[in-house]
Amino acid sequence: MSRDLHPRLLRGFVATAETLHFGRAAERLHIAQQALSRDIRSLEGLFGDALFARSTRSVELTPAGLRLLPKARRLLDLHDELVTDAAQRPLLLDLNSDVTGPDLTSARILEQARTAWPQGEILARFHGGLAAAAGELLAHRLDVSFGRFAGLAAGQRAQLHQTPVRLERISVMMAAGHPLAGRAVLRLAELADHPVDVCAGNPATTEWAELGGRLLREHGLTPAAPYVPPVGVDETARYLTRHGDPMLTTTGGPLIPGVVNVPLVDPVPLSLVSLVCRPQLRHPGLTALAEAAAGLGAGEGWLRRPAGSWLPDADAALLTV
Repeated sequence: MSRDLHPRLLRGFVATAETLHFGRAAERLHIAQQALSRDIRSLEGLFGDALFARSTRSVELTPAGLRLLPKARRLLDLHDELVTDAAQRPLLLDLNSDVTGPDLTSARILEQARTAWPQGEILARFHGGLAAAAGELLAHRLDVSFGRFAGLAAGQRAQLHQTPVRLERISVMMAAGHPLAGRAVLRLAELADHPVDVCAGNPATTEWAELGGRLLREHGLTPAAPYVPPVGVDETARYLTRHGDPMLTTTGGPLIPGVVNVPLVDPVPLSLVSLVCRPQLRHPGLTALAEAAAGLGAGEGWLRRPAGSWLPDADAALLTV
C-alpha cells in the first residue's frame, strides 16, 4: 500500500480538529463536506486508526488524533515554507533572441505576465533557439522557453512538456536592395531562383533549420549555404547585405534598419510556437506566462489555422494533444 501523504489530507484534518465540525471545516477550506469526509477517511486508513469520535451531536479528537495534530501543524508549516521559497525564486525564461520586434510572441507574453504578476520576478535569458534552450531546461539552469517543440530530438521531447501557443506566419527578411524586397508578399514559387537562408549554420536553432529545410524541399526551393550566424541587429543587417540571401523568419520578427520583412503565401507557411518546460515545474511565474499566452491567443486567434496553410504533420499533431 502506498504511504504517500498529500498535504491536502493534513489540511482537512487540522481544519476539522480546530473547528470540531465537518461543515465549518469544509467552508474554511472551500470544499464540499463530502470531499472533506472522504479525505479524513483516507487519512484514517493511512494511519490505521480513527482520528475523530463522531456522534450525531459532536465531533471529538481521539487519542490518535491528539497525537497527530501538533505533528500535522509542523509538517504543514514546513510545506508552506518550502512552497513560499519556491514561489519567491525568480523564474528563468528564455526569449530565444535579444532583438525586439513588433509582434514577437515570447516578448508579448512576458510583458503581459509581468504586468499580471508584479510581485514576482521573471528573468529573461537569450539562448538563441529552443534547441539550445532544451539542454538548459533539462539541466535545471532554465525554467521556460518558447519555440518549435516538434523539431527537438525525441529524447528531449520525452522529458519536456509543451503547450501550443501560436501559429506564426513564416516570412523572409532581406536587405532593402534585394530584387525581391519591394514585394508586399512573396509566393513561394517566386523564390525558385533565390537560395533561402534557413540558419543551418546555427547549432542553437536546429529545430528552426529543420522546419525551413522541410519547407524548401517540399516546394522545390534551394537552401543557402550554412553560414556562421550573426548576433544582434547591426550584425544581422551586415550579414544579409554581405550574403544576399533571403533569410527565413516570421512576420512579427525583428525590426532591422535597411532590412525588409516580406510574408510568404501560396501556401502560407506556419510555425507552431509552444511554451516548453519541465513537466514537474510548479511556479507562479509559469502560471502567469501560461495565462498570458492563453489570453492573448484567445483574443487574437493565435491557434486558428488559415485554410490551405502549410504546417508539418508533426507540428499539427501537437495541436490535438
